[in-house]
Parts: sequence; structure tokens; C-alpha cells
Amino acid sequence: MEAGVWDGMFDRAVGVLRRNDMGGWTRAAPNLYPHQWSWDSAFIAIGLARVNPHRAARELITLFSGQWANGKVPHIVFNPHAPPRSYLLGPEHWAPAVPIPDAPALPRQTSGLCQPAIHAIAALRILEAADEVGSGEMADGARMFIRHLYPHLLSWHRYLLTERDPEGSGLVTIYHPWESGTDNSPRWDAALEAVKVGELAPYERFDLQFVDEPSERPAREEYDRYLWLVELLKKVSYNEAEIRRTHPFLVKDVLFSAILISANEALLEIAARVGAPDEEREEMETWISRGRQGLKGCYDPTFNLCLDYDLRAGEPVRVRTIAGFAPLIAGEPDRERHDALLDALFSPAFVTDPGLRWPLPPSTSPKEPRFHPRAYWRGPVWPVISWLLWHSLRRDGEKERAADLRHSSLEQLDVGGFAEYFEPFTGEPLGSDDQSWTAAVALDWLLEDD
Repeated sequence: MEAGVWDGMFDRAVGVLRRNDMGGWTRAAPNLYPHQWSWDSAFIAIGLARVNPHRAARELITLFSGQWANGKVPHIVFNPHAPPRSYLLGPEHWAPAVPIPDAPALPRQTSGLCQPAIHAIAALRILEAADEVGSGEMADGARMFIRHLYPHLLSWHRYLLTERDPEGSGLVTIYHPWESGTDNSPRWDAALEAVKVGELAPYERFDLQFVDEPSERPAREEYDRYLWLVELLKKVSYNEAEIRRTHPFLVKDVLFSAILISANEALLEIAARVGAPDEEREEMETWISRGRQGLKGCYDPTFNLCLDYDLRAGEPVRVRTIAGFAPLIAGEPDRERHDALLDALFSPAFVTDPGLRWPLPPSTSPKEPRFHPRAYWRGPVWPVISWLLWHSLRRDGEKERAADLRHSSLEQLDVGGFAEYFEPFTGEPLGSDDQSWTAAVALDWLLEDD
């Protein structure tokens, strides 16, 4: 850690995670997000690994206690002690009339969606942190937890690469924008606009109580479609075959798919450490190869970006967002495409826009017509996405560019605190304060040498 450069940030980040600790798991934020979110917890575990690998492993174990029998890890595991009216959709809003055979038994009440599968990356970081500690109760306990978690991670990845990719394309199909983790991104506008909304029960937007202005959150029209898609999934009791047959929102998500490719590489290393059978490791190698081939087919040389594919419309989604750099996260093997993607990332369409407060990637390109600098995933900078890109660039030997992303990100957090996301031109912190995953990636950055 660079002593004196970001004095006190480490202790402040630890303080956020400590205040949000619910005893074995961490709420995403103190007010707006009082439950356990899937990919939030994975990032949180990455940060916790730096201070307590045993506690980091417990974070994942607690999340996976809500895993469904088919392998799906739900995007929310609900906190039964959360204040009433603290989040729009509680557990009662996800249960269909016909019970779901795959869903976990009480008391682990969950949503019916999932989120990007970064968990194996977090699990490997925990093992690496335990190796740094060496021996002792903290390190040995972490290794025991990850050994226990391995078959659950394998089941989770198999679910995504079978039920969410029956075509064998290597690309994950999402059923709802919430599954992407980039909820209101312009990536989903066209697919959502094609969804015909039926009759919805009246609802109240509790999320608007915790932001300075409504523009920081998705619009009412978007929420109507979000809730209608949930109603349709409930109607078929989350039956995968029926969803594929009838659901109006089916998109091959390149960012989700790229994260899964990187997670499969991490899982392959975990498999070697726990002595998994050869056939399981061969299966993972096939997944990695198939995924990279799938992303190759989504590459658009006009934008020098990777594009999602709308299965219902039968066409790619031609919008410039941070998801377009998916092959960098997956590990792009083709040097020419790799360099073209880097050129696009560090172009005025993204990181080198002259108006940016810090040279960090906006979630949507400022060149896009639907860019909005304050609106959730339509423009703000998200530290967790900067972390994903930093992690990928560092892995690929792009040390100088990775170091620049890290330094700019830490400067942003030093000025603005551990906000959920940031206005890209002014640097204003937006969304929820004291966001756990923001504090977690700060810890990982602070304890990493360039």
C-alpha cells in the first residue's frame, strides 16, 4: 500500500464493511440495499480476503446457502430482519402460485433471477490471500470453506452453460435486465420497448427515498417493464424451457458471458487445488474455449466492440457501452482484436473524453444519444467495473494502463467516498452512500502494488 498517498482510506473502507456486516454476510448498502446481492457479495469477498480470508469465505458460503437445486445462485438472498418498505420487491413478490421445486427451502428466501458469476474469481482470490497468510486458523478455515464451496460453484456454472445456453453458443441468455447487473443500460432499451406490459398492481418506488434526485435511478416506464417481466417469470414458475419458449426478453449478454469465462479460468485453478476429477477440468476448458468463440462472433469491427444479441429481435444490440469490452475481461486471445479493443477503451468515446473528471470508463459512451451522466448505468462511472477492467489489464500484462486505472479510481474514491457510482464529468458521488462493494474494491486496490 502506498503510505501517505491515500491516508485513512483503508480504515474508512474497513469501517464501511464492518458497519454493513450482518454476521456472516454483508448487506450491499445500509439503506437502499439491505439484503444480500449475489455479485455484490462476490466483490465484497474479494475485498474481505485482504483483511480476513476466513470471513471472506463465509460471505460466499452464506450466499450459496440460497442456491437453487438446479444450480442457480439467486441475485438476492433476503434479509428477514430488513426494515419494512425498505426495498420494492420483498420475498413475497417472487413466489409463484405453483411452488418452485428448485427453490431453496425456508428460511433462505430468494429472488428468482441471477447475476454475473464472479464468485469463482472471488474464491480464487480468497485462496491466494490464504496462501499469503500461510497457516493458522484464518487461512486454514478459508481453504476448508473453498473446498466445501467448489461443487456448488461447479453446479452454478453448469446451470449457466446448459439452461442459459442450450444452443451451446458459449454465451449466457438473460431473462431480465436485472440479471445483467447493468439494470437500465441502453443495451436493453430496444428489447424492453418490445415488451407489452399488462395489468400491474400499484407499487411505490422506495429507492427514490435514498437518492438526491429521481434521475439517478431508472425511470417509471422502465420499472413497469421490469416488474412485468418478473410477473411473467412467476407465471411459469421459473420453468426454464417455458421461459425460452414464451418469454419476451431473451438476450445473449456478452458482459455476463465474459465474466463467466474469466470465472471458469478461476474455477479451473480451484479444481486443480482441490484435486477435482480430470473430466471436470476438461469440461471447464471446453467452456472457456466455447465462450471465447462465442464472443468472437459478437465482435463488431465498426465499433471495435463486442455486442449483445437480442434473440427475440434476431439482431445485435448496436449500442456503445462498457459491456463492449467483454473480450478484455474474458482474455482476448487474438492480438489484433485485443489491441483494437484497447484503442476503443482509451479513445475519446470512453476513457479519454476530454470532459471527464478522471480518466475512467463511463458505463455508456458519451457519444451515445441515450447517454445520461447521472442516470445509473446510462453514463456514470462504476468503481466495480473499473476494477474488472483493471484486473483484466493487469492479467494481460498491460501494467501501465492498469496502474493508471487504479490510481485514478483511488483518487475518485478519496474525493467522493465509497459511493455506488459517480458522475463522470464532475466526479459527484451518486446513488447509495457507503456501498459495500465500492469499499471492497478499494481495499483490493490499496493493498496491491502496481
